[in-house]
Amino acid sequence: MATGNNAIQWWREARFGLFIHWGLYAVPAGTWQDKQIPSLGEWIMYNGKIPIAEYEKLTPQFNPVKFDADFWVRLAKAAGMKYLVITAKHHDGFCMFRSASNPYNIVDATPFGRDPMAELAAACRKHGLRMCFYYSQAQDWHAPGGAGHWEESNGKGWYSPAAYSRPAADFAAYLENVVKPNLHELLTQYGDIGLIWFDTPVIITREQSEDLRDYVHSIQPNCLVSGRVGHDVGDYGSMGDNQIPVGRVKGDWETPATLNDTWGFKSYDHNWKSADKLIYLLVDLASKGVNYLLNVGPTAEGLIPEPSIDLLREIGRWMDVNGEAIHGSAASPYPYEFDWGRITRKDGVLYLLITRWPEDGKITLPGLRSRVVTGQFLADPAAKVGVVQRNADGWNELAITLPAHAPGKYVSVLKLTLDGAVDVDEAPLQQADGSVLLPAHMAAVSGAATVDRGGMTAGWRSPEDALAWTFRLKQGGRFRVEFISASAGHGAAWKGGHEVAFTLGGTRLVATLAKDRDSDSPRAQHHPEAVSILGEVNLPAAGSHQATVQALAFAPDSQLRLAEIRLVPIA
Repeated sequence: MATGNNAIQWWREARFGLFIHWGLYAVPAGTWQDKQIPSLGEWIMYNGKIPIAEYEKLTPQFNPVKFDADFWVRLAKAAGMKYLVITAKHHDGFCMFRSASNPYNIVDATPFGRDPMAELAAACRKHGLRMCFYYSQAQDWHAPGGAGHWEESNGKGWYSPAAYSRPAADFAAYLENVVKPNLHELLTQYGDIGLIWFDTPVIITREQSEDLRDYVHSIQPNCLVSGRVGHDVGDYGSMGDNQIPVGRVKGDWETPATLNDTWGFKSYDHNWKSADKLIYLLVDLASKGVNYLLNVGPTAEGLIPEPSIDLLREIGRWMDVNGEAIHGSAASPYPYEFDWGRITRKDGVLYLLITRWPEDGKITLPGLRSRVVTGQFLADPAAKVGVVQRNADGWNELAITLPAHAPGKYVSVLKLTLDGAVDVDEAPLQQADGSVLLPAHMAAVSGAATVDRGGMTAGWRSPEDALAWTFRLKQGGRFRVEFISASAGHGAAWKGGHEVAFTLGGTRLVATLAKDRDSDSPRAQHHPEAVSILGEVNLPAAGSHQATVQALAFAPDSQLRLAEIRLVPIA
Protein backbone atom coordinates (compact mmCIF):
# COMPACT_ATOMS: atom_id res chain seq x y z
CA MET A 1 0.00 0.00 0.00
CA ALA A 2 1.15 3.50 -0.86
CA THR A 3 -1.48 5.13 1.36
CA GLY A 4 -1.48 4.78 5.12
CA ASN A 5 -3.27 1.84 6.73
CA ASN A 6 -5.96 4.11 8.12
CA ALA A 7 -6.92 5.26 4.62
CA ILE A 8 -8.18 1.83 3.65
CA GLN A 9 -10.00 1.01 6.88
CA TRP A 10 -13.39 2.27 5.66
CA TRP A 11 -13.07 0.05 2.58
CA ARG A 12 -12.20 -3.02 4.64
CA GLU A 13 -15.25 -2.46 6.82
CA ALA A 14 -17.59 -1.70 3.91
CA ARG A 15 -17.43 -5.16 2.27
CA PHE A 16 -20.23 -4.25 -0.21
CA GLY A 17 -20.42 -1.56 -2.89
CA LEU A 18 -22.41 -0.52 -5.96
CA PHE A 19 -20.77 -0.51 -9.39
CA ILE A 20 -22.45 1.58 -12.12
CA HIS A 21 -21.60 1.25 -15.83
CA TRP A 22 -23.26 4.17 -17.57
CA GLY A 23 -22.33 6.05 -20.72
CA LEU A 24 -23.07 6.61 -24.41
CA TYR A 25 -23.28 2.85 -24.92
CA ALA A 26 -26.63 2.93 -23.11
CA VAL A 27 -28.15 4.58 -26.21
CA PRO A 28 -27.68 1.63 -28.62
CA ALA A 29 -28.25 -0.73 -25.66
CA GLY A 30 -26.52 -3.64 -27.38
CA THR A 31 -27.93 -3.13 -30.89
CA TRP A 32 -26.24 -1.41 -33.85
CA GLN A 33 -27.86 -0.98 -37.28
CA ASP A 34 -30.64 -3.38 -36.29
CA LYS A 35 -28.13 -6.08 -35.34
CA GLN A 36 -27.62 -7.36 -31.82
CA ILE A 37 -23.90 -7.06 -31.04
CA PRO A 38 -22.51 -9.98 -29.01
CA SER A 39 -20.81 -9.62 -25.64
CA LEU A 40 -20.79 -6.69 -23.23
CA GLY A 41 -22.99 -3.62 -23.69
CA GLU A 42 -20.24 -1.10 -22.93
CA TRP A 43 -18.00 -2.76 -25.56
CA ILE A 44 -20.39 -2.15 -28.46
CA MET A 45 -18.05 0.37 -30.12
CA TYR A 46 -15.29 -2.23 -30.22
CA ASN A 47 -17.34 -5.33 -30.97
CA GLY A 48 -19.53 -3.55 -33.51
CA LYS A 49 -16.46 -2.01 -35.21
CA ILE A 50 -18.10 1.42 -35.07
CA PRO A 51 -15.93 4.30 -36.36
CA ILE A 52 -15.40 7.30 -34.08
CA ALA A 53 -17.42 9.63 -36.29
CA GLU A 54 -20.39 7.27 -36.23
CA TYR A 55 -20.17 6.62 -32.49
CA GLU A 56 -20.02 10.36 -31.79
CA LYS A 57 -23.47 10.68 -33.37
CA LEU A 58 -24.86 9.10 -30.21
CA THR A 59 -24.20 12.27 -28.19
CA PRO A 60 -27.30 14.22 -29.43
CA GLN A 61 -29.42 11.18 -28.49
CA PHE A 62 -28.11 10.94 -24.93
CA ASN A 63 -30.48 12.90 -22.71
CA PRO A 64 -31.05 11.02 -19.43
CA VAL A 65 -33.80 13.30 -18.12
CA LYS A 66 -35.09 10.59 -15.72
CA PHE A 67 -31.76 10.40 -13.88
CA ASP A 68 -32.24 10.82 -10.13
CA ALA A 69 -28.97 10.80 -8.20
CA ASP A 70 -30.69 10.76 -4.83
CA PHE A 71 -32.71 7.68 -5.75
CA TRP A 72 -29.62 5.83 -6.98
CA VAL A 73 -27.74 6.50 -3.76
CA ARG A 74 -30.71 5.69 -1.53
CA LEU A 75 -31.11 2.40 -3.39
CA ALA A 76 -27.46 1.51 -2.79
CA LYS A 77 -27.77 2.39 0.88
CA ALA A 78 -30.96 0.34 1.23
CA ALA A 79 -29.11 -2.64 -0.25
CA GLY A 80 -26.50 -2.40 2.51
CA MET A 81 -23.82 -0.94 0.25
CA LYS A 82 -21.26 1.50 1.64
CA TYR A 83 -19.63 2.91 -1.50
CA LEU A 84 -20.51 3.73 -5.09
CA VAL A 85 -18.18 3.41 -8.10
CA ILE A 86 -19.36 4.92 -11.40
CA THR A 87 -17.78 5.00 -14.86
CA ALA A 88 -16.43 8.53 -15.20
CA LYS A 89 -14.74 7.45 -18.45
CA HIS A 90 -14.93 4.00 -20.01
CA HIS A 91 -12.95 2.64 -22.96
CA ASP A 92 -15.06 4.60 -25.46
CA GLY A 93 -13.36 7.77 -24.18
CA PHE A 94 -16.57 9.67 -23.37
CA CYS A 95 -16.43 11.62 -20.11
CA MET A 96 -19.51 11.41 -17.90
CA PHE A 97 -18.47 14.56 -16.04
CA ARG A 98 -17.81 18.26 -16.67
CA SER A 99 -14.36 18.48 -18.21
CA ALA A 100 -12.51 21.61 -19.24
CA SER A 101 -9.78 19.43 -20.74
CA ASN A 102 -12.04 17.26 -22.93
CA PRO A 103 -15.11 18.66 -24.77
CA TYR A 104 -16.24 15.08 -25.46
CA ASN A 105 -18.27 15.01 -22.23
CA ILE A 106 -21.87 14.76 -21.07
CA VAL A 107 -22.16 18.46 -20.11
CA ASP A 108 -20.82 19.96 -23.34
CA ALA A 109 -21.68 17.33 -25.96
CA THR A 110 -25.21 16.20 -25.05
CA PRO A 111 -28.60 17.91 -24.65
CA PHE A 112 -28.59 16.80 -21.01
CA GLY A 113 -26.12 19.54 -20.12
CA ARG A 114 -25.77 18.50 -16.47
CA ASP A 115 -22.96 16.87 -14.52
CA PRO A 116 -24.33 13.62 -13.03
CA MET A 117 -21.09 13.08 -11.09
CA ALA A 118 -21.67 16.30 -9.14
CA GLU A 119 -25.23 15.25 -8.33
CA LEU A 120 -24.13 11.77 -7.24
CA ALA A 121 -21.31 13.19 -5.10
CA ALA A 122 -23.79 15.45 -3.31
CA ALA A 123 -26.20 12.55 -2.76
CA CYS A 124 -23.39 10.37 -1.39
CA ARG A 125 -22.43 13.07 1.11
CA LYS A 126 -26.07 13.40 2.13
CA HIS A 127 -26.62 9.67 2.70
CA GLY A 128 -23.20 8.68 4.03
CA LEU A 129 -21.78 6.66 1.13
CA ARG A 130 -18.28 7.00 -0.33
CA MET A 131 -18.19 8.50 -3.83
CA CYS A 132 -15.72 6.73 -6.13
CA PHE A 133 -14.85 6.85 -9.84
CA TYR A 134 -14.07 4.24 -12.48
CA TYR A 135 -11.56 5.59 -15.02
CA SER A 136 -10.10 3.75 -18.04
CA GLN A 137 -6.50 4.90 -17.89
CA ALA A 138 -4.93 3.02 -20.82
CA GLN A 139 -7.61 1.73 -23.15
CA ASP A 140 -9.24 4.64 -25.02
CA TRP A 141 -10.84 4.11 -28.42
CA HIS A 142 -11.43 7.82 -28.99
CA ALA A 143 -8.35 9.80 -27.88
CA PRO A 144 -5.14 9.70 -29.96
CA GLY A 145 -2.41 7.77 -28.21
CA GLY A 146 -4.79 5.68 -26.15
CA ALA A 147 -4.62 1.90 -26.47
CA GLY A 148 -7.09 0.77 -29.12
CA HIS A 149 -7.46 4.20 -30.76
CA TRP A 150 -8.98 4.18 -34.25
CA GLU A 151 -6.42 4.64 -37.04
CA GLU A 152 -8.37 5.62 -40.14
CA SER A 153 -5.25 6.67 -42.01
CA ASN A 154 -3.94 3.12 -42.38
CA GLY A 155 -7.37 1.55 -42.80
CA LYS A 156 -6.76 -0.99 -40.05
CA GLY A 157 -9.12 0.46 -37.50
CA TRP A 158 -8.71 0.60 -33.75
CA TYR A 159 -9.82 -3.01 -33.37
CA SER A 160 -6.65 -4.25 -35.08
CA PRO A 161 -3.77 -5.68 -33.01
CA ALA A 162 -1.61 -2.74 -34.08
CA ALA A 163 -3.88 -0.37 -32.19
CA TYR A 164 -2.95 -2.10 -28.94
CA SER A 165 0.78 -1.55 -29.42
CA ARG A 166 0.93 2.22 -29.43
CA PRO A 167 4.22 4.02 -29.95
CA ALA A 168 5.64 4.65 -26.49
CA ALA A 169 5.86 8.40 -27.01
CA ASP A 170 2.22 8.60 -28.18
CA PHE A 171 0.95 6.67 -25.17
CA ALA A 172 3.08 8.72 -22.77
CA ALA A 173 1.62 11.90 -24.29
CA TYR A 174 -1.89 10.46 -23.87
CA LEU A 175 -1.25 9.89 -20.16
CA GLU A 176 0.01 13.45 -19.69
CA ASN A 177 -2.50 15.26 -21.91
CA VAL A 178 -5.69 13.25 -21.38
CA VAL A 179 -5.50 11.05 -18.31
CA LYS A 180 -3.86 13.35 -15.78
CA PRO A 181 -6.02 16.39 -16.62
CA ASN A 182 -9.13 14.20 -16.29
CA LEU A 183 -7.94 12.79 -12.97
CA HIS A 184 -7.20 16.28 -11.68
CA GLU A 185 -10.78 17.28 -12.50
CA LEU A 186 -12.25 14.20 -10.83
CA LEU A 187 -10.17 14.73 -7.71
CA THR A 188 -10.79 18.49 -7.34
CA GLN A 189 -14.39 19.04 -8.47
CA TYR A 190 -16.36 16.64 -6.24
CA GLY A 191 -14.93 16.71 -2.73
CA ASP A 192 -13.38 13.70 -1.02
CA ILE A 193 -13.21 10.67 -3.31
CA GLY A 194 -12.98 7.18 -1.82
CA LEU A 195 -11.07 5.54 -4.66
CA ILE A 196 -10.19 5.62 -8.35
CA TRP A 197 -11.10 2.31 -9.98
CA PHE A 198 -8.69 1.95 -12.89
CA ASP A 199 -9.16 -0.81 -15.46
CA THR A 200 -7.49 -2.79 -18.29
CA PRO A 201 -3.88 -1.55 -17.97
CA VAL A 202 -2.95 -3.37 -21.23
CA ILE A 203 0.17 -1.53 -22.51
CA ILE A 204 0.95 0.61 -19.45
CA THR A 205 4.41 0.17 -17.92
CA ARG A 206 5.08 -0.39 -14.24
CA GLU A 207 6.64 3.06 -13.96
CA GLN A 208 3.54 4.63 -15.54
CA SER A 209 1.24 2.70 -13.19
CA GLU A 210 3.23 3.87 -10.19
CA ASP A 211 3.22 7.43 -11.51
CA LEU A 212 -0.61 7.43 -11.84
CA ARG A 213 -0.98 5.99 -8.34
CA ASP A 214 1.31 8.65 -6.92
CA TYR A 215 -0.45 11.36 -8.93
CA VAL A 216 -3.79 10.42 -7.37
CA HIS A 217 -2.26 10.42 -3.89
CA SER A 218 -0.61 13.80 -4.51
CA ILE A 219 -4.04 15.38 -4.99
CA GLN A 220 -6.01 13.35 -2.44
CA PRO A 221 -3.64 11.39 -0.15
CA ASN A 222 -6.43 9.22 1.27
CA CYS A 223 -7.98 8.31 -2.09
CA LEU A 224 -7.39 4.61 -2.75
CA VAL A 225 -6.11 3.32 -6.10
CA SER A 226 -7.45 0.00 -7.36
CA GLY A 227 -5.17 -2.87 -8.34
CA ARG A 228 -6.13 -2.54 -11.99
CA VAL A 229 -3.93 0.53 -12.31
CA GLY A 230 -1.48 -2.19 -13.38
CA HIS A 231 1.48 -4.24 -12.17
CA ASP A 232 -0.02 -4.84 -8.71
CA VAL A 233 0.97 -1.36 -7.48
CA GLY A 234 -2.49 -0.29 -6.26
CA ASP A 235 -3.68 0.06 -2.68
CA TYR A 236 -5.73 -3.14 -2.93
CA GLY A 237 -6.10 -6.02 -5.35
CA SER A 238 -8.80 -6.73 -7.91
CA MET A 239 -10.00 -10.21 -8.72
CA GLY A 240 -11.12 -10.93 -12.28
CA ASP A 241 -14.64 -10.04 -13.36
CA ASN A 242 -17.10 -12.26 -11.46
CA GLN A 243 -14.17 -14.22 -10.02
CA ILE A 244 -14.57 -16.04 -6.72
CA PRO A 245 -11.42 -17.37 -5.05
CA VAL A 246 -11.16 -20.95 -3.85
CA GLY A 247 -10.52 -20.00 -0.24
CA ARG A 248 -9.48 -17.25 2.12
CA VAL A 249 -7.14 -14.70 0.53
CA LYS A 250 -4.22 -12.75 1.91
CA GLY A 251 -4.35 -8.97 1.72
CA ASP A 252 -7.11 -6.66 0.49
CA TRP A 253 -9.17 -7.81 -2.49
CA GLU A 254 -12.36 -6.97 -4.33
CA THR A 255 -14.48 -8.80 -6.92
CA PRO A 256 -16.52 -6.80 -9.45
CA ALA A 257 -19.66 -8.73 -10.38
CA THR A 258 -22.72 -8.47 -12.61
CA LEU A 259 -26.45 -8.91 -12.00
CA ASN A 260 -26.90 -10.40 -15.47
CA ASP A 261 -24.43 -11.02 -18.33
CA THR A 262 -23.42 -7.43 -19.11
CA TRP A 263 -22.14 -4.34 -17.33
CA GLY A 264 -23.44 -1.55 -19.54
CA PHE A 265 -27.17 -1.69 -20.34
CA LYS A 266 -28.37 -4.15 -23.01
CA SER A 267 -32.09 -4.04 -23.68
CA TYR A 268 -32.34 -7.78 -24.37
CA ASP A 269 -30.17 -9.18 -21.57
CA HIS A 270 -32.74 -10.59 -19.15
CA ASN A 271 -30.54 -13.31 -17.66
CA TRP A 272 -30.83 -11.95 -14.14
CA LYS A 273 -29.25 -13.78 -11.24
CA SER A 274 -31.66 -14.69 -8.44
CA ALA A 275 -31.61 -12.93 -5.07
CA ASP A 276 -30.59 -16.10 -3.26
CA LYS A 277 -27.61 -16.58 -5.59
CA LEU A 278 -26.50 -12.96 -5.16
CA ILE A 279 -26.72 -13.20 -1.37
CA TYR A 280 -24.78 -16.45 -1.52
CA LEU A 281 -22.04 -14.70 -3.51
CA LEU A 282 -21.95 -11.83 -1.00
CA VAL A 283 -21.61 -14.32 1.85
CA ASP A 284 -19.03 -16.42 0.02
CA LEU A 285 -16.80 -13.45 -0.80
CA ALA A 286 -17.05 -11.94 2.69
CA SER A 287 -16.01 -15.28 4.18
CA LYS A 288 -12.83 -15.09 2.09
CA GLY A 289 -12.04 -11.47 2.96
CA VAL A 290 -13.09 -10.09 -0.42
CA ASN A 291 -15.25 -7.02 -1.09
CA TYR A 292 -18.26 -7.45 -3.39
CA LEU A 293 -18.76 -4.68 -5.98
CA LEU A 294 -22.11 -5.42 -7.61
CA ASN A 295 -23.00 -3.71 -10.88
CA VAL A 296 -26.06 -2.06 -12.38
CA GLY A 297 -26.30 -0.72 -15.94
CA PRO A 298 -28.73 2.24 -16.21
CA THR A 299 -30.62 3.06 -19.41
CA ALA A 300 -30.04 6.05 -21.69
CA GLU A 301 -32.97 7.73 -19.91
CA GLY A 302 -31.11 7.46 -16.61
CA LEU A 303 -33.17 4.65 -15.10
CA ILE A 304 -31.79 1.64 -13.27
CA PRO A 305 -33.68 -1.36 -14.72
CA GLU A 306 -36.55 -2.55 -12.53
CA PRO A 307 -35.15 -6.12 -12.12
CA SER A 308 -31.93 -4.57 -10.76
CA ILE A 309 -33.90 -2.43 -8.32
CA ASP A 310 -35.93 -5.42 -7.14
CA LEU A 311 -32.83 -7.53 -6.59
CA LEU A 312 -30.97 -4.81 -4.67
CA ARG A 313 -33.98 -4.22 -2.44
CA GLU A 314 -34.25 -7.94 -1.72
CA ILE A 315 -30.56 -8.09 -0.79
CA GLY A 316 -31.17 -5.06 1.42
CA ARG A 317 -33.96 -6.81 3.30
CA TRP A 318 -31.56 -9.65 4.10
CA MET A 319 -28.82 -7.18 5.05
CA ASP A 320 -31.16 -5.30 7.41
CA VAL A 321 -31.25 -8.44 9.55
CA ASN A 322 -27.85 -9.98 8.93
CA GLY A 323 -25.58 -7.11 7.90
CA GLU A 324 -23.48 -7.29 11.06
CA ALA A 325 -22.05 -10.57 9.74
CA ILE A 326 -20.83 -8.72 6.62
CA HIS A 327 -19.99 -5.10 7.51
CA GLY A 328 -16.74 -4.83 9.43
CA SER A 329 -16.17 -8.58 9.27
CA ALA A 330 -12.94 -10.43 8.58
CA ALA A 331 -12.45 -13.63 6.62
CA SER A 332 -13.14 -17.05 8.07
CA PRO A 333 -10.43 -18.38 10.38
CA TYR A 334 -10.67 -21.59 8.35
CA PRO A 335 -8.76 -21.54 5.03
CA TYR A 336 -11.17 -24.04 3.43
CA GLU A 337 -14.90 -24.11 2.74
CA PHE A 338 -17.76 -26.01 4.37
CA ASP A 339 -20.59 -27.75 2.52
CA TRP A 340 -23.25 -26.21 4.82
CA GLY A 341 -22.13 -22.60 4.34
CA ARG A 342 -19.48 -20.02 5.18
CA ILE A 343 -17.97 -18.21 8.20
CA THR A 344 -17.02 -14.60 8.92
CA ARG A 345 -15.60 -13.24 12.16
CA LYS A 346 -15.04 -10.23 14.37
CA ASP A 347 -13.17 -9.93 17.67
CA GLY A 348 -14.48 -12.73 19.87
CA VAL A 349 -17.31 -13.62 17.46
CA LEU A 350 -17.86 -16.19 14.72
CA TYR A 351 -20.76 -15.85 12.28
CA LEU A 352 -21.91 -19.10 10.71
CA LEU A 353 -23.72 -18.20 7.47
CA ILE A 354 -25.74 -21.31 6.71
CA THR A 355 -26.50 -21.56 3.01
CA ARG A 356 -27.58 -25.23 3.05
CA TRP A 357 -29.68 -26.28 6.03
CA PRO A 358 -28.44 -29.71 7.19
CA GLU A 359 -31.02 -32.48 6.89
CA ASP A 360 -30.05 -33.89 10.29
CA GLY A 361 -30.15 -30.44 11.92
CA LYS A 362 -26.51 -30.61 12.98
CA ILE A 363 -23.30 -28.71 12.18
CA THR A 364 -19.87 -29.76 13.41
CA LEU A 365 -16.89 -27.42 13.39
CA PRO A 366 -13.58 -29.30 13.60
CA GLY A 367 -10.53 -27.68 15.11
CA LEU A 368 -12.24 -24.94 17.16
CA ARG A 369 -10.23 -24.36 20.33
CA SER A 370 -12.09 -21.24 21.53
CA ARG A 371 -14.89 -21.78 24.06
CA VAL A 372 -18.36 -20.76 22.86
CA VAL A 373 -20.37 -18.72 25.38
CA THR A 374 -23.61 -18.17 23.47
CA GLY A 375 -25.17 -18.99 20.10
CA GLN A 376 -28.02 -16.93 18.63
CA PHE A 377 -29.56 -16.52 15.20
CA LEU A 378 -29.66 -12.92 14.01
CA ALA A 379 -33.08 -13.50 12.42
CA ASP A 380 -34.50 -15.12 15.59
CA PRO A 381 -32.47 -14.69 18.81
CA ALA A 382 -35.01 -16.81 20.72
CA ALA A 383 -34.53 -19.89 18.51
CA LYS A 384 -33.08 -22.77 20.50
CA VAL A 385 -29.49 -23.69 19.66
CA GLY A 386 -27.58 -26.55 21.28
CA VAL A 387 -23.81 -26.24 21.62
CA VAL A 388 -21.46 -29.01 22.81
CA GLN A 389 -17.66 -28.82 22.69
CA ARG A 390 -15.42 -31.85 22.73
CA ASN A 391 -11.69 -32.50 22.96
CA ALA A 392 -10.61 -36.11 22.64
CA ASP A 393 -7.16 -37.33 21.60
CA GLY A 394 -6.23 -33.80 20.57
CA TRP A 395 -9.26 -33.50 18.27
CA ASN A 396 -11.24 -30.35 19.06
CA GLU A 397 -14.71 -29.94 17.67
CA LEU A 398 -17.90 -27.99 18.22
CA ALA A 399 -21.21 -29.84 17.77
CA ILE A 400 -24.22 -27.57 17.09
CA THR A 401 -27.84 -28.69 17.17
CA LEU A 402 -30.04 -26.40 15.10
CA PRO A 403 -33.75 -25.63 15.37
CA ALA A 404 -36.12 -27.63 13.16
CA HIS A 405 -36.48 -24.84 10.61
CA ALA A 406 -34.10 -22.22 9.29
CA PRO A 407 -34.71 -18.79 10.85
CA GLY A 408 -34.98 -16.07 8.23
CA LYS A 409 -34.73 -16.28 4.46
CA TYR A 410 -31.96 -17.31 2.05
CA VAL A 411 -28.98 -17.55 4.44
CA SER A 412 -29.48 -18.00 8.18
CA VAL A 413 -26.76 -16.45 10.35
CA LEU A 414 -25.78 -18.03 13.66
CA LYS A 415 -23.73 -15.71 15.87
CA LEU A 416 -21.33 -17.52 18.18
CA THR A 417 -19.91 -15.37 20.98
CA LEU A 418 -16.59 -16.70 22.28
CA ASP A 419 -14.80 -16.29 25.60
CA GLY A 420 -11.82 -14.68 23.89
CA ALA A 421 -10.02 -14.45 20.59
CA VAL A 422 -10.85 -16.84 17.75
CA ASP A 423 -8.54 -19.85 17.84
CA VAL A 424 -8.81 -22.70 15.34
CA ASP A 425 -6.60 -25.44 13.91
CA GLU A 426 -6.01 -24.26 10.32
CA ALA A 427 -4.72 -27.60 8.98
CA PRO A 428 -6.92 -29.61 6.60
CA LEU A 429 -9.16 -31.64 8.89
CA GLN A 430 -11.76 -34.28 8.17
CA GLN A 431 -15.27 -32.85 8.06
CA ALA A 432 -18.26 -34.19 9.94
CA ASP A 433 -19.50 -36.00 6.81
CA GLY A 434 -16.13 -37.77 6.57
CA SER A 435 -14.82 -35.78 3.63
CA VAL A 436 -11.49 -33.97 3.36
CA LEU A 437 -10.83 -30.86 1.27
CA LEU A 438 -7.34 -30.27 -0.12
CA PRO A 439 -7.38 -26.81 -1.78
CA ALA A 440 -4.49 -25.84 -4.05
CA HIS A 441 -3.78 -22.74 -1.98
CA MET A 442 -3.15 -24.90 1.12
CA ALA A 443 -0.60 -27.13 -0.63
CA ALA A 444 3.17 -27.07 -0.38
CA VAL A 445 4.18 -26.37 -3.99
CA SER A 446 7.47 -27.56 -5.46
CA GLY A 447 8.87 -26.72 -8.87
CA ALA A 448 7.95 -23.73 -11.02
CA ALA A 449 4.19 -23.90 -10.51
CA THR A 450 2.52 -21.26 -8.35
CA VAL A 451 -0.88 -20.52 -6.84
CA ASP A 452 -2.59 -17.44 -8.28
CA ARG A 453 -4.75 -14.73 -6.66
CA GLY A 454 -7.83 -16.94 -7.01
CA GLY A 455 -6.24 -19.80 -5.09
CA MET A 456 -5.71 -22.03 -8.15
CA THR A 457 -2.54 -23.37 -9.70
CA ALA A 458 -0.79 -21.30 -12.37
CA GLY A 459 2.23 -22.01 -14.54
CA TRP A 460 1.89 -25.76 -13.97
CA ARG A 461 3.78 -27.02 -17.02
CA SER A 462 6.31 -29.60 -15.86
CA PRO A 463 6.25 -33.14 -14.39
CA GLU A 464 8.78 -31.78 -11.93
CA ASP A 465 6.06 -29.60 -10.37
CA ALA A 466 4.09 -31.13 -7.50
CA LEU A 467 1.64 -30.22 -4.76
CA ALA A 468 1.58 -31.85 -1.33
CA TRP A 469 -0.75 -31.70 1.67
CA THR A 470 -0.61 -33.05 5.19
CA PHE A 471 -4.07 -33.60 6.67
CA ARG A 472 -5.68 -35.32 9.63
CA LEU A 473 -8.42 -37.93 9.79
CA LYS A 474 -10.64 -38.47 12.79
CA GLN A 475 -11.83 -41.75 11.31
CA GLY A 476 -10.32 -43.88 8.56
CA GLY A 477 -12.15 -45.46 5.65
CA ARG A 478 -12.34 -45.74 1.90
CA PHE A 479 -12.46 -42.53 -0.17
CA ARG A 480 -13.23 -41.50 -3.72
CA VAL A 481 -10.67 -39.00 -5.04
CA GLU A 482 -12.20 -36.07 -6.94
CA PHE A 483 -9.99 -33.62 -8.85
CA ILE A 484 -11.69 -30.21 -9.35
CA SER A 485 -10.09 -28.08 -12.07
CA ALA A 486 -11.07 -24.87 -13.80
CA SER A 487 -11.06 -23.45 -17.31
CA ALA A 488 -8.28 -21.15 -18.48
CA GLY A 489 -10.23 -17.99 -17.69
CA HIS A 490 -13.49 -16.05 -17.60
CA GLY A 491 -16.07 -17.74 -19.83
CA ALA A 492 -13.55 -20.14 -21.40
CA ALA A 493 -14.63 -23.73 -21.92
CA TRP A 494 -13.14 -26.35 -19.62
CA LYS A 495 -10.58 -28.60 -21.29
CA GLY A 496 -9.30 -31.91 -20.01
CA GLY A 497 -6.69 -34.29 -21.34
CA HIS A 498 -3.99 -33.76 -18.72
CA GLU A 499 -2.56 -36.93 -17.18
CA VAL A 500 -2.10 -36.68 -13.41
CA ALA A 501 -0.78 -38.94 -10.68
CA PHE A 502 -2.19 -38.79 -7.13
CA THR A 503 -0.39 -40.61 -4.32
CA LEU A 504 -1.86 -41.27 -0.86
CA GLY A 505 -1.49 -44.02 1.71
CA GLY A 506 0.63 -46.27 -0.50
CA THR A 507 -1.81 -46.00 -3.43
CA ARG A 508 -0.89 -44.23 -6.67
CA LEU A 509 -3.74 -43.29 -8.98
CA VAL A 510 -2.93 -42.29 -12.56
CA ALA A 511 -5.72 -40.84 -14.70
CA THR A 512 -6.35 -38.62 -17.69
CA LEU A 513 -8.64 -35.79 -16.69
CA ALA A 514 -12.13 -36.02 -18.15
CA LYS A 515 -15.30 -34.34 -16.98
CA ASP A 516 -17.39 -36.68 -14.83
CA ARG A 517 -19.69 -33.81 -13.86
CA ASP A 518 -19.80 -30.04 -13.65
CA SER A 519 -18.71 -28.45 -10.40
CA ASP A 520 -21.59 -27.09 -8.31
CA SER A 521 -19.41 -24.37 -6.77
CA PRO A 522 -20.58 -20.74 -7.18
CA ARG A 523 -17.08 -20.10 -8.56
CA ALA A 524 -18.02 -22.02 -11.68
CA GLN A 525 -20.80 -19.72 -12.93
CA HIS A 526 -18.43 -17.52 -14.94
CA HIS A 527 -15.23 -19.59 -14.62
CA PRO A 528 -16.30 -23.15 -15.54
CA GLU A 529 -15.03 -26.03 -13.41
CA ALA A 530 -15.23 -29.79 -13.82
CA VAL A 531 -15.00 -32.71 -11.41
CA SER A 532 -12.79 -35.59 -12.54
CA ILE A 533 -12.85 -38.83 -10.53
CA LEU A 534 -9.35 -40.28 -10.25
CA GLY A 535 -10.26 -43.49 -8.41
CA GLU A 536 -10.40 -44.77 -4.82
CA VAL A 537 -7.98 -45.01 -1.91
CA ASN A 538 -8.15 -46.89 1.38
CA LEU A 539 -7.02 -45.12 4.57
CA PRO A 540 -7.94 -47.41 7.46
CA ALA A 541 -6.13 -45.46 10.16
CA ALA A 542 -7.02 -42.15 11.76
CA GLY A 543 -4.30 -39.54 12.26
CA SER A 544 -1.96 -37.67 9.94
CA HIS A 545 -1.59 -38.49 6.23
CA GLN A 546 0.23 -36.95 3.29
CA ALA A 547 -1.09 -36.64 -0.26
CA THR A 548 0.77 -35.51 -3.38
CA VAL A 549 -0.26 -34.79 -6.96
CA GLN A 550 1.78 -34.16 -10.08
CA ALA A 551 1.02 -33.87 -13.78
CA LEU A 552 2.68 -36.47 -15.98
CA ALA A 553 1.53 -35.06 -19.32
CA PHE A 554 -0.23 -31.88 -20.43
CA ALA A 555 -2.96 -31.36 -23.00
CA PRO A 556 -1.87 -29.08 -25.87
CA ASP A 557 -2.85 -25.39 -25.72
CA SER A 558 -4.35 -25.79 -22.26
CA GLN A 559 -3.13 -25.08 -18.75
CA LEU A 560 -3.89 -27.19 -15.69
CA ARG A 561 -5.69 -25.08 -13.10
CA LEU A 562 -6.35 -27.14 -9.96
CA ALA A 563 -8.87 -25.69 -7.52
CA GLU A 564 -8.97 -28.50 -4.98
CA ILE A 565 -8.95 -32.23 -4.43
CA ARG A 566 -11.75 -33.81 -2.43
CA LEU A 567 -11.63 -37.09 -0.58
CA VAL A 568 -15.24 -38.28 -0.41
CA PRO A 569 -16.05 -41.20 1.93
CA ILE A 570 -17.53 -44.33 0.37
CA ALA A 571 -20.10 -46.06 2.54
